[in-house]
Amino acid sequence: MKKRMSLAVSLVVFVFFVMVLSVVIGRLCTYLLGFVVDDRFWENGLLGFFALLFTSVFIGTSITALLSRWMLKPVRNLIEAIENVAKGDFLVSVKGSNIPELESLAASFNKMVRELAGIEMLRSDFINNFSHEFKTPIVSIKGFAKLLKEDGLTSVEAQEYLDIIIQESQRLADLSTNVLNLSKVESTEIISDKEVYALDEQIRRALLIMEPKWSAKNLLIDVDLERINIYNNAALVQHIWVNLLDNAIKFTDSGGELQVSLRRINSSARFCLRDNGQGMNEETKQHIFDKFYQGDTSHTVIGNGLGLTLVKKIIRLCNGYIEVESSVGKGSAFTVVLPLGSAMEDVK
Repeated sequence: MKKRMSLAVSLVVFVFFVMVLSVVIGRLCTYLLGFVVDDRFWENGLLGFFALLFTSVFIGTSITALLSRWMLKPVRNLIEAIENVAKGDFLVSVKGSNIPELESLAASFNKMVRELAGIEMLRSDFINNFSHEFKTPIVSIKGFAKLLKEDGLTSVEAQEYLDIIIQESQRLADLSTNVLNLSKVESTEIISDKEVYALDEQIRRALLIMEPKWSAKNLLIDVDLERINIYNNAALVQHIWVNLLDNAIKFTDSGGELQVSLRRINSSARFCLRDNGQGMNEETKQHIFDKFYQGDTSHTVIGNGLGLTLVKKIIRLCNGYIEVESSVGKGSAFTVVLPLGSAMEDVK
């Protein structure tokens, strides 16, 4: 392994080396000049001192100018890489150095560039997917609105077109709401407006909110909720249950079953939502919390791929976690664990 010196030691060694080399070469030069210049010149000690001094300074400056280019090469490379990143090039990288501090700086810079490249990719994907998700329902609304203006439509056809327009309008409204909620959550670091409330009652209200959807598919709902109080932001946590229920209802076939349970485990609440729907493969499970990701690539199930992203971010904000169990054709189970919290936590 190469022996490494810290930046401070390297600078001390460098300065010491330049000083010694300058004095040695300067003394050698004055010694050689002694054969050319009259000896009476050197008999004057002051003149000899200044001659040695200026010779050493000149030589030291020359040596420093030459060696500094080698020592500062990693810094120059870093500056050049930073300029490239500023221009939008996230493929650059900086080579390491034998000096630990510069090695650490290069590693940190390379890590930063990789993170920026990932963020840029996510931003680009978000914009592309967002544009697509917004454009699709708008095109549908426009197309069916034009069909409604045509003569000769039956009342059944007109009603069908109006239903599609209403459905697509609701899809746009849901997408806008989820984007706004997600934006709000992503800019939030500390949850405020906390209160003590009944978590089981909140989940029951979420079931009532989703009642039109699960009733339309004739789903059987098995509810087993323990009475639990939690200290949190009720409006924020409500998004978790609504989005999880909405997702389960979408991917459960008509006549299926949903099992909803809530249990207290030590100082946490454990919520479990199990369905006997379509289930997911391993690839889908790895990406279901990504923005705009939809396991149903055929888009036979209406959605925008933001609900579960919002769920996970809220759960993390609440210092909880979510687990997913699923297999194709055997349904899925989402388990959420949230700390119950206490009003004393906010007392400083």
